[in-house]
Amino acid sequence: MATTQVTSEVIGSVWKIEKAEGDAVAEGELIMILESMKMEIPVEAPVAGTLAAIKVKPEESVEEDQVLCLIES
Repeated sequence: MATTQVTSEVIGSVWKIEKAEGDAVAEGELIMILESMKMEIPVEAPVAGTLAAIKVKPEESVEEDQVLCLIES
């Protein structure tokens, strides 16, 4: 089983988490939404699989390239 790290493309904060650990996700499916400079940035699954871990919480600040979650496929 392969594990894929999903990382942040921007510096910002976690606005909303749409999925929970253990949920199945399809490639391209929305996992969470980040907020940066009053813009909403969707974070989508790069691969299909199971959401193994969510590494951030709502309103938490994130850095560019920070790991947000892990997907097992």
